[in-house]
Amino acid sequence: MSLSKKYIITQLIKVVIFLVLFIVLFNVGLMIGYGVIGDGKAIDVFGKDVWQYLISILGANR
Repeated sequence: MSLSKKYIITQLIKVVIFLVLFIVLFNVGLMIGYGVIGDGKAIDVFGKDVWQYLISILGANR
């Protein structure tokens, strides 16, 4: 395998790791914000009702 292919694969692996960590940490942040700060159940943040309510507050259903 040439040096440029190794470099590309290494960079792609770094991007994938970054995206996975971003998604995991984003979800943990949502759970902490909703469960600890908001006094709700942490797992409820992923419910459809919560997101419909948030979207209606932000005015996306105009």
